[in-house]
Amino acid sequence: MSTIKERASLIADQAAKMNKEVYKEVVETKATTFRKDFQKESKKLVSLEEAIKQSGLKDGMTISFHHHFRGGDKVVNMVVDKLAQMGFKNLSLAASSLQDVHEPLIEHIKNGVITSISTSGLRGKLADEISRGLMEKPVIFRSHGGRGSAIVNGEMHIDVAFIGASSSDALGNACGFSRSENAKSICGSLGYSIPDAQNADKVVILTDDLVAYPNTPASISESYVDYVVEVESVGDSSKIASGAIRDTKNPRDILLAKQAAKVIINGGYFKDGFSIQTGSGGASLAAVKYIRESMIEKGIKASYALGGITAHMVKMFEEGLIEKLIDVQSFDKVAAESIKANEMHKEASANEYASKDEAGSATHYLDMVILSALEVDANFNVNVLVGSDGIIRGAIGGHQDTAEDAALSIIVCPLLRGRIPCVVDEVTTLITPGSSVDVIVTEYGIAVNPRRPEIAERLKAAGLNIVDIHDLVAKAKSIIGNPAPLPFGDKVVGVVMNRDGSVLDVIKNINA
Repeated sequence: MSTIKERASLIADQAAKMNKEVYKEVVETKATTFRKDFQKESKKLVSLEEAIKQSGLKDGMTISFHHHFRGGDKVVNMVVDKLAQMGFKNLSLAASSLQDVHEPLIEHIKNGVITSISTSGLRGKLADEISRGLMEKPVIFRSHGGRGSAIVNGEMHIDVAFIGASSSDALGNACGFSRSENAKSICGSLGYSIPDAQNADKVVILTDDLVAYPNTPASISESYVDYVVEVESVGDSSKIASGAIRDTKNPRDILLAKQAAKVIINGGYFKDGFSIQTGSGGASLAAVKYIRESMIEKGIKASYALGGITAHMVKMFEEGLIEKLIDVQSFDKVAAESIKANEMHKEASANEYASKDEAGSATHYLDMVILSALEVDANFNVNVLVGSDGIIRGAIGGHQDTAEDAALSIIVCPLLRGRIPCVVDEVTTLITPGSSVDVIVTEYGIAVNPRRPEIAERLKAAGLNIVDIHDLVAKAKSIIGNPAPLPFGDKVVGVVMNRDGSVLDVIKNINA
């Protein structure tokens, strides 16, 4: 039986414990309340209209956007619509790329809201109208690495950057994924927007998932961000994997993919620790399957895969066949989820990815790249931007960057598309110089640039069908003859820049 003294001590201990728990509850409640109040009172958290007003944007200035949501992007149209409502005119639009979804820009160009554009690519009705002379000023086309360099060196000055983020806190720590249960629009890497955030005069984050501070890890730090705008939706994640990014069941594409894989395997760089990037075309993506099979068979692992990361690459990463992924743009939802979950899946800015001026950019250490093309010519030059009808219908992307830097650059291109030759005497528009291209793979044979005779010898020794590029041009002509010249006009509607900032070619308006 306990003494009175012992009972008193027990009661005192229980009371102290109760007080401690009550105190803890009060403190935690106050902390939570403070956190919420602090976020609500953040001076950065404003409406879109208020962000525009406070940014100091004026007529004639430059606004920028990224394309990580691709065909599902909602930010460009949302912002430019608001700018039009507010009466802005003569703005320059600097986008990492523009898609079919940006057709509403046509009216804003006609109304004088947007008078100049800089981008990596154009597609859809917007591209069609611009190809026919919609704009007075020509569109400036840059590669992804070239754009990053132009921003950093001041050649392309951005006054206000509008960045769509999958999540952000009220101070602007933003990324392309979310750890909350309210995630709506996941895009993965925000690599193309990072140079904009770091160099623009003012930065506006738009998000449909405002999360508690601090939002970590953040792709873009609060230190670069001036305003945060909460909106209903920044993008449709289901439309990221659209357009050029596709799996293929086309027998010709599969044949090209197998041949491209054989070039990779026998080209001299397929060794333990190699690095690789594959383009977005069907045959380029399909080649990964056959490379994977050979890696397993030979016991070879890649040190890293680079560029726009796909579910195919994520699978190989998870299997241990690729040690690291360097992701400037997540090409599908699987890749977007992977970058959130895996620390060895690294997000890279456009400059870290492919800037010619950045000594540490990943492309400088790239062993092999597989790329697609609309056209190639007898001098190994490549066109990925202007179609056989003279209409702009693609993007430079990282084509110039990776082709120039990779130890082995492979272009996959059919001899014909329908009745249209893809291997020609001279490309319609020069995008990637032939000096950067090593091998062209077609269904009628593989052409190796004469500047790389050692690669030709390796591929011949492996039993591959090596042909002269001029024979491929002649073969195309023998099947369909010489196509009539395109009815180009005299108006320059586009200027193609090389990744070093020099002019490669111009695009004239099409009269058809």
